[in-house]
Amino acid sequence: MFSGPPADPATPTMQASSVPRAVPPVGEMGDIPGGASGATPARRSWTAPLLLGAAGLLALLIALFGPGLMARGTGELRIPGAGLITVLRTVLFAALALHLGELVAPQLIRPVRGRPRTAVRSWAVLASLAGAAAAAGQIVRLAAVSGLGITETYGTREGGLLLLIANGLVVAALCAASRRPALALAPLAVVIGAEALRAHPEAYSPEFGAALTVVHLTAASLWTGGLLYVLRTMWLWRGSPVAARALLGRYARLAIWLYVALAATGTASTLRRLPLDVVFTSAYGRTLLLKLALMAVVSVLALAARRRMLRDTDPAVAHRLARREQVVLGLVVVVSAILTVVPDPHWISLRP
Repeated sequence: MFSGPPADPATPTMQASSVPRAVPPVGEMGDIPGGASGATPARRSWTAPLLLGAAGLLALLIALFGPGLMARGTGELRIPGAGLITVLRTVLFAALALHLGELVAPQLIRPVRGRPRTAVRSWAVLASLAGAAAAAGQIVRLAAVSGLGITETYGTREGGLLLLIANGLVVAALCAASRRPALALAPLAVVIGAEALRAHPEAYSPEFGAALTVVHLTAASLWTGGLLYVLRTMWLWRGSPVAARALLGRYARLAIWLYVALAATGTASTLRRLPLDVVFTSAYGRTLLLKLALMAVVSVLALAARRRMLRDTDPAVAHRLARREQVVLGLVVVVSAILTVVPDPHWISLRP
């Protein structure tokens, strides 16, 4: 998750009479100070990239084959190119999370006393451009499936909303590259609203469903993107464990409210969209159960990190638990994308 120059195992160690190092090289430990696990520098230099690559491959496989696996044996209609759509929407959701996290997390950093005056490199421009490309890819796919030209596709409801999403993310990227990156909040709000409308084409109370999605998507993006930014900053502040612990504590207090918003809107959306008789026999119901299981894991990790943070002055263990929480949240993003692709469960419900 975090990058940095690996330590050179061949570098000779300092003698006892030499000046001690205040901050160990990046490759010497995977956590902030106090978190050394005894692994050799050489092993840590390749372990993190390998784990990240494996996690990325797993996410890609889930996105590509997840919709088909969830719909197996349900009798629901097959969605053409469901795996590709899931990948594109995963990229879109990740872009929103990264950009929103970079806009909100710095507000948590400024009040931290004794913090280092260094900041992590911004990923907002690249993230928003990747999200815009993902939205454009969905437009191309929609045109191919419907047999329409690109211009005619813009005239459809979904095509027009995807065009608005793509343009909004391009404007957000331009704002992020300017001297006033906070201006990106406006186009990102438009993007979230357009995505919420696109996700609710159903005839039954689409406005209410869109409103729930706006709150849910915003809270999820802030939680995921904010945590990533905080973890990156803690890694940069690995020589200042007191400031790192204070930052994680500030984020934990915000995350409580985000969790409440996610739980409330998620419960309301489920009661509204998922008939009880198809919870286990529809792709939507099965995917939702998987998402709930992952969220339970996230909750346990978040509580464990908060408990260790309150108990220990050294934030290394809490940092490690929060990193695991981030990985599971990444899987939640992929499963959430699958939820937007699988068919509406009302089509197979026997309830009137």
